[in-house]
Amino acid sequence: MADAAQSKVISLWIATAQETDYPRLDGDLDVDVAVIGGGIAGLAAALELKRRGLTVGVIEGSRIGTGVTGNTTGKVTSLHRLAYSTLAADHGEDAARAYGQANEAALEHIAKTVAAEDIDCGFRRVANYTYAASAEHLPAIRAEAELAARLGLPASYTADVPLPFPTAGAVRFDHQAQLHAVKYLRGLARAVDGGGSVVVERTMVTELRDGSPAEAVTERGTVRARDIVVATNVPMADGGRYRERLTLHRSYIVASPVPGGSLPEDATFISADEPMRSILSTREGGTDYVLVGGEGHPVGAEGGGAPGAGSAERFDRLAEFSRERLGSGAPAYRWSTQDTLPADGLPFAGPLAPDARHVYVITGLRKWGLTNGTAAALAVADAITGGASPWAGLFDSTRGVAPARQAESTTAEPRLPPWRGLPRLAPREGAVFDVDGKATAVYADDSGAPHALSARCTHLRCVVEFSRGADGEAPTWDCPCHGSRFALDGTVIQGPAEKDLARRDLPR
Repeated sequence: MADAAQSKVISLWIATAQETDYPRLDGDLDVDVAVIGGGIAGLAAALELKRRGLTVGVIEGSRIGTGVTGNTTGKVTSLHRLAYSTLAADHGEDAARAYGQANEAALEHIAKTVAAEDIDCGFRRVANYTYAASAEHLPAIRAEAELAARLGLPASYTADVPLPFPTAGAVRFDHQAQLHAVKYLRGLARAVDGGGSVVVERTMVTELRDGSPAEAVTERGTVRARDIVVATNVPMADGGRYRERLTLHRSYIVASPVPGGSLPEDATFISADEPMRSILSTREGGTDYVLVGGEGHPVGAEGGGAPGAGSAERFDRLAEFSRERLGSGAPAYRWSTQDTLPADGLPFAGPLAPDARHVYVITGLRKWGLTNGTAAALAVADAITGGASPWAGLFDSTRGVAPARQAESTTAEPRLPPWRGLPRLAPREGAVFDVDGKATAVYADDSGAPHALSARCTHLRCVVEFSRGADGEAPTWDCPCHGSRFALDGTVIQGPAEKDLARRDLPR
């Protein structure tokens, strides 16, 4: 089996983009709209609102482009595997048509933005394929192609799939695109910053207040605004409203060098078969790479509920596919990410809650954030400025949604082993125990000395789990309910949690 352990544990996009250096918030700030989150949805909304004459403040907890969007594949497409057949069956053909129109509009919006803002992000037009590796999936492929064409999308069925291994056929969408996701985001941030609008980094929002003005409170000051947009993958300050409306899903990608010209430059691919494989080729720093993604699973669904369990094997399986099917070398980069899947298959864009007056949300982008996130951002910009988005009803964030199926560990309180004195933990190892009736996360530092934290996620009090990660990945405490992640010492590294895990003392 291929070994991915020697690759760098970082997204190719993050590794090959110049790092940003926007300041931290320093005191209070007044703007027309505050946007929380510096990913595709937040920055697309911010730039659109600025173009409409409003001042905007973007508040990013880390660095621009280092979250979910920075760990994407880079596909800009309205072909989302076999989405239209599912959407038509669940919501009707009109809904499926509106979804396609929203994503096509987002694709063209991105193309125009790249040109208008002169963003050097490798944007290029490609065809996108959902292919069947075996004849078993051909009926579904043909049905998707026929339906998508009937909905007015640039779809066709083809038996000619330009991959270096046999396939049975594919849905093809023409005039799609790909780009360098992080360079695009940083181009958006550059366009937002200035003229009364600001971008701040390394500033964590700890509280939202819906009022006139609305307020985003941080430890470094308060941002006051007429409206606030929450664009943080999993919503913050939602009171648990999205707990059963979203499923957290983890997926993996390896980027491997490949001989130049061995893969088509004008095509991207995803399989209809399982295990799913997503394929994209790009050239960065004079090297040709192929990106292979897949091996996804619901967060908390395996390995005793630890999202990191088995990740080394998952990376190796992707590397093996890349080497054997696509002729690549060993991976140079590997990374994973967590996305939100909406229970009914449609993104959420609109008021954070039915009674929200000035706080809006974008979430549930179903792993196609570059287009769904842009379409959702335009819908929210319309809502804020009094426009009429043609897909506002489809993305309605206040709609009734049946609960999503959650992994077992997200719905039941875990049974924790009782604390019976100091466990033998290797350096940078951890486990969760019942210590005097409290869920307690215990870890050993680099020297082997033990430390303890509350194991209750600071979002909605689910019990976190220790995630060892693959070789080279930093261990984390992960929340199986909503995807919050904490460093070994309890520091928040991914929301919706806003506060660090509290320190605890171990009984002597």
